[in-house]
This record gives sequence, structure tokens and C-alpha cells, in this order.
Amino acid sequence: MKLAFLRVLFTALLMTLLFGCAGRLDLPFFWAWLIVSVAASLVIARHMNPDLIKERLRPGQGGADRYVRIMATPFWVAHLVVAGLDVGHFHWSAHFPLALQAVGMIVFAAMYALVVWAICVNRFFSPVVRIQPERAHVLVTSGPYRWVRHPGYAALIIGMPFGGLALGSWWSLVPLFVVLALLLRRTIIEDRFLQQGLAGYADYARRVRYRLVPGVW
Repeated sequence: MKLAFLRVLFTALLMTLLFGCAGRLDLPFFWAWLIVSVAASLVIARHMNPDLIKERLRPGQGGADRYVRIMATPFWVAHLVVAGLDVGHFHWSAHFPLALQAVGMIVFAAMYALVVWAICVNRFFSPVVRIQPERAHVLVTSGPYRWVRHPGYAALIIGMPFGGLALGSWWSLVPLFVVLALLLRRTIIEDRFLQQGLAGYADYARRVRYRLVPGVW
């Protein structure tokens, strides 16, 4: 329940910021974005492994890339601020296609569902790149991990830009470039780290060739 509360509170704060920057509430796609985000957070909190909840709230010692969330958060906030200012006040993305917003919302929701699936399947989905011997860390190859090695990162990298399209703002995508770069960097770091330190991962990487997108990379 603590994780669910924190996730909902975080989303509510961000959306308060977004609607505050927009200066209006009559924005259906903003509300749809909020509903998807909160629903996904609640499902994750409901089905996440209890030990993983503790790990995500307070990661164990060691590992690499411990501060990616701290580095990415200001740019994620900027993404919402720009979207609110754009749509609500300055209309930098005037005449944004409604059909494109709808497609953006569908893909955003689908990618969030993939994030939920990846986290619920992988009880070692830590915010820190590390081996977790205290939790008997083992290789996870089920669920979406059958097709790509990092489905959670893949879903975020694809889904976040479509979330910007769902909000109806071209300019809100600009801050996301930094977030996407951080996630790509994280994927490379984590993949190398696991190949060197997690039993069976090197063989798994030879079987499942692609990190993020089948047939691409």
C-alpha cells in the first residue's frame, strides 16, 4: 500500500503541475493520460513481489547507475510543464491532429501495459543495476523477456514519446530526448553488467539477441 500511495501521489503531483501550467481542466487527453498512469501504478503496486517493493523503495548496496531516476526526473517534469503551457496557454502546437493524439494514447497505454507486465514478471526489477544475492537473484526469461532482454526499458523508450503525442504537444517531446538517452545508456550498462555477473545471462543473451526491439537492437 505504501508503494501504491507513493506512485499515485507522484502522478497526482505531476498532473497538478501539468493542469496548473495549462490553467484549465477541460482537456480530455490529459485526463486519459492521468487515468492510464494511475491505473498502471495501482496494478504494479497490487501485483509486485513484496521483496521487490522494498528493493524499489530502498535499493541494496553496490551496483551501478544508482542515480538515473534523479537525473531523469527534472526532464520528465519539464515534459509535463511544456505540455501544459503549450496546450493551455501558448498553443505552440496549434492544430495538433486529433487522430494522432488518439494513436498516441493507444500506444502509450499499450506500452504502459508492457511495463506492468515486465515488472510483475521480474521480481528483481530494481531501480539500481546490481546483482541481488540477498534475494537469491536468478535469471528471468518468462513473459516479455522471451522476446527482448529489457522489455521494461523498451516500453518506456517507445511509450513516453507517444504519451507526449497523446497530450497534444510537439514541444513537450524535447525534454524527453534526455530521458530517452538516459534509458538507452541504462540499457547498455545493465546488459553488460548482467552478462558479466548474473549466472546464465550470457547464454540467454545469445538466445534472445535483441535488447529492446526484435529485429532492430
